[in-house]
Amino acid sequence: MGVTRLKRKDRKNKARANNRQTRIKQLLLTPVIKNVDMDELRAQFGEAPKNKVAASEETAAE
Repeated sequence: MGVTRLKRKDRKNKARANNRQTRIKQLLLTPVIKNVDMDELRAQFGEAPKNKVAASEETAAE
């Protein structure tokens, strides 16, 4: 008896495997953020107000 190959299923399985591998490679390409200096970031953007009530009182006083 001969063996019947399911060609469409074979192509689909290979495509799934290739897509999975490329997805994993894309995730590994993204750089990992390490050693972030929070004080330096805050200095770049300026200090945010601690709460909205205190900020509105300061603007009303001016």
